[in-house]
Amino acid sequence: MSHGSEASAIVDAVLTAWNARDLDRFITLLTEDVYWHDLGMVHPPAVGRQEVRRFSESVLRAFPDFRIAVRHPICVAVDGTRCVIPWTITATNTGALEPPGMAPTGRRVNFSGFDYIELRGGLLARIETRFDPAEVVEQLTGLRLRPRAGSWAERCMVLAQRCLAAWVRRRTRAPSALAAA
Repeated sequence: MSHGSEASAIVDAVLTAWNARDLDRFITLLTEDVYWHDLGMVHPPAVGRQEVRRFSESVLRAFPDFRIAVRHPICVAVDGTRCVIPWTITATNTGALEPPGMAPTGRRVNFSGFDYIELRGGLLARIETRFDPAEVVEQLTGLRLRPRAGSWAERCMVLAQRCLAAWVRRRTRAPSALAAA
């Protein structure tokens, strides 16, 4: 079996276990010291099988119909130790997200991103999950976080940012620069 097909087989087994809610199988496909940094984590990263399991359980409680589908191709390094998996997630938030205790919205999300995976000894050793969190929050809440281009809201946001930037510059200016001013 080539490095690429071995990595693809491991990734397929992980995703199959996840989508089947077979966390026992999912966890056995990870190294003991697995490191998972996900932009959806409230307090990243999850390190070790126990922390990854706790995070996984909280996601599946909050989103019982959570599904991840691979958007091929999976890009595998020549040596088979790293790969990038583009995916699309669909899920409905019908349970609380614990921790930290966020209430369910009952809304459905559909978003894309990718996982950067590192493999060691035939197991996943590192997972870095990347996506646009603002898109997910907008779908979950129905509130627009990013103003429309050229809108009044965008102009207000720019004004607020400029005021904040000026305040930060004044606070971080070296004492000698303040004395010279």
